[in-house]
Amino acid sequence: MESSDLTNAWLNYHHLRYFHAVAQEGSVRRASEKLRISQPSICAQVKQLESALGETLYRRSGRSLVLTDFGRVIYGYADEILALGRELLTTARRAPSARKLRLHLGIVDSFPKLLSLDILRPVFAQVPPIHVTCHEGKLDDLLGQLGAHRLDGLLADEPPPSSAKVKTFTHPLGASGVTFFASPTLARKVPGRFPGNLQGAPVLLPTQNTALRRDLEQWFRTVQVEPVVIGEFEDGALAKIVATEGIGITVVPTVAAAEAIERYGFVSLGRTEECQTKLFLITAERRIEHPAVALLAREAGRMLIGRRRKVKSPASPSSSRAGHKVRVEPRRSTARATPKR
Repeated sequence: MESSDLTNAWLNYHHLRYFHAVAQEGSVRRASEKLRISQPSICAQVKQLESALGETLYRRSGRSLVLTDFGRVIYGYADEILALGRELLTTARRAPSARKLRLHLGIVDSFPKLLSLDILRPVFAQVPPIHVTCHEGKLDDLLGQLGAHRLDGLLADEPPPSSAKVKTFTHPLGASGVTFFASPTLARKVPGRFPGNLQGAPVLLPTQNTALRRDLEQWFRTVQVEPVVIGEFEDGALAKIVATEGIGITVVPTVAAAEAIERYGFVSLGRTEECQTKLFLITAERRIEHPAVALLAREAGRMLIGRRRKVKSPASPSSSRAGHKVRVEPRRSTARATPKR
């Protein structure tokens, strides 16, 4: 078809429905019986669809009708469109109170996965239930989706850069120091006082583009230790799995230390407050309107306080002598606008 024809073209929902039925049944007669519509009417409707699309949809094979190559492509679209139509009708017939609230939440790759569930737990506990869809990715990509309103909120371990092209508002959730963990086998190979026991030790660190990595490298210079970086990970969960094999030392927010020990069998080598894992909720609006996002902002700080109370001193003597205390800083959800450039 010419471009002008495409501009003025439109599809009839009934045409798609009749075409879909003929394709499923293999004949106009059976489709007519299923839909309780006369055969000439169905034939006329399908012909109109072929005319609108400019291609033949069926060819005869014996006594049956089979789809052409083009017809198979259109059948896929028709199947999806009709399924959406059924979903639309089902939703419209429900009482408003029965409709599920949906939350589309972005989570930056480097956001601590051990804390994600605790942050989301209050949302999952709501009655009626909230339908949660989590999207993982890089900060820049997720900010674009947030700006296009495909996401309701975004969990990140650093605020948006000042060069971000979309206007956002940053709500600090809190911060935690970090603990260095190793498998029992590797821990026996790095004895001594913390942080000196990190000298020359193999480490698994966040990638260079993260705030925590920059803080760790600054801290290494301050305490004058030089570990050997043998792995860099955008996904901290993968770094922990690699660390369970004794390949290297990994870093975990201290508020999640107990869970890391229980889940991965790690040994604590030491912890510091000088490097902070900071948690942020980023939204496209200054005032949080979405009830599930508001719940996240309100409950995340309380969750971090609760985890701080459960944190115990590291089990290894070397880390106890280091004297590094844990400090968690829950803050109010005050919005900060990221200016456009």
